[in-house]
Amino acid sequence: MEAVITSRDGTRIAYEQKGSGPTLILIDAAGQFRANSPLGELATLLAKDFTVVRYDRRGRGASTDTPPYAPAREVEDLAALIDTIGGPATLYGYSSGCLVALHAAAAGLAVRRLALLEPPIEPASDNPEQRAFTAQLRRLTGADAVEFFLTSIGVPAEALADMRDTPHWSAMVSVASTLAYDSMLSETVDADLLRHVTTPTLVLDSTGSTTDLTQMATVVTELLPQAVHRSLPGEWHGVPAGTLAPVLSEFLG
Repeated sequence: MEAVITSRDGTRIAYEQKGSGPTLILIDAAGQFRANSPLGELATLLAKDFTVVRYDRRGRGASTDTPPYAPAREVEDLAALIDTIGGPATLYGYSSGCLVALHAAAAGLAVRRLALLEPPIEPASDNPEQRAFTAQLRRLTGADAVEFFLTSIGVPAEALADMRDTPHWSAMVSVASTLAYDSMLSETVDADLLRHVTTPTLVLDSTGSTTDLTQMATVVTELLPQAVHRSLPGEWHGVPAGTLAPVLSEFLG
């Protein structure tokens, strides 16, 4: 079922839900939305245990946008979804989608449990490199912004070459302006915020990822008061839905 809710600032957030059971909201990574996302298969597998909600984050897909952007606006989007569908909710975040989930839990939304796959977090409270990265993203547009973003976050060169001239690449270019939003989210998730997230949390990484990603998962687990960590077999910065779904069902159910 596809529908639209209105967030606090008037932004229209498009979403769909399937299945029955406790509410589980899946949160996409940077540059992704329902029509360009690896979460569709995962949603289908989890729908036997949960009411699974997928939505287009603001500025993407069928959702609108209302400037100026702030991480708190994404928390308000989730609050509107939870109020409409029913809570408490569990949240699964992938990559920078983890940052939205953490902000939501820290803000006191009705969040029962969290699962985070490779959250991109440098826990320093002041990160000039991240601020410079955000500033550069704001200066770039379209494919230039996508190329800069993917190269900077460490996407392997061969994977990047395979992406170009594909529907996935074109979809990312269509929402290139929102890449700066995810960088701003990174600026605002630090060790202090993590220590205040008391929600039971499962932090995951892939055995196929590079050390920087797996180390971040370890650090995030150590800083969160109620977190456990698991490594799952997968590729760089990703775990197959068939491997991920039973682990999430067990922890979030």
